[in-house]
Amino acid sequence: MFPKSPVPASFRRGAAAVVTAALLVPFATACGGGDDGGEGKKDGGGKDVNLTVLAASSLTDVFATAEKAYEKDHPGTRLTVSAAGSQELAAQVKQGAPADVLVTADTRTMDGLKAETGTPTVIARNRLVIATREGNPEGIKGLKDLGDSELKVVLADDTVPVGRYSKQVLDRQHVEVKPVSKEANVRSVLSKVELGEADAGLVYRTDAATASGKVDAVAIPDAQNAVASYPAATLKGSEHGKAAAEFVKWLSTPKARKILRDAGFQKP
Repeated sequence: MFPKSPVPASFRRGAAAVVTAALLVPFATACGGGDDGGEGKKDGGGKDVNLTVLAASSLTDVFATAEKAYEKDHPGTRLTVSAAGSQELAAQVKQGAPADVLVTADTRTMDGLKAETGTPTVIARNRLVIATREGNPEGIKGLKDLGDSELKVVLADDTVPVGRYSKQVLDRQHVEVKPVSKEANVRSVLSKVELGEADAGLVYRTDAATASGKVDAVAIPDAQNAVASYPAATLKGSEHGKAAAEFVKWLSTPKARKILRDAGFQKP
């Protein structure tokens, strides 16, 4: 048997340090140190971001296209578009509904939410047309014809942007209309005409285009028309402020404007 050799104190201290470091490595990893996919990461920091976009009803179809284009160009960001009348969206925001971006069909609604939004940017404009049943069987030629008491006309409610625009253009031409119903959003107006429940209704040009072959659109001269503006803004209650701002900025890019233009919207 050989006698045990004494272990130098400096060696014992070094070995202890190595063991301690080895034990700390998995602990640091478990806590997310240096892991780009950690739970604390947001807005493109290695974790997928889900943005909720509240959009005016008239943006339903075009935002479905924009959603696909944006997600393709921004891996890791997913959009959920919730469409409704601008007044409904405003109510949701004031009630604290979780969302990241708001796009309304008028500046008036957006201006009423200054405490809840960032600075808005107008991304597009729109105009009204008269939607009639397919083939325009009543022979409607212009706004004056909507005053015919025999005609079943449907309008949006005055609390909705398209309803206010409709009232504006009719009042300017001194046309009195007694609608058979007043709807909560422009898509409901379009649906009434499309289903034959009304002879005509005032809708945005872009909405009439989505029902091509089901309704006809009678143009309203620019001098008699109203221009709808679509402002977009981030919501201050968003948990993904950076990603929300990036999407709002994207809506003014050439690619987004082409998508809007192809759907019939006018440039800001």
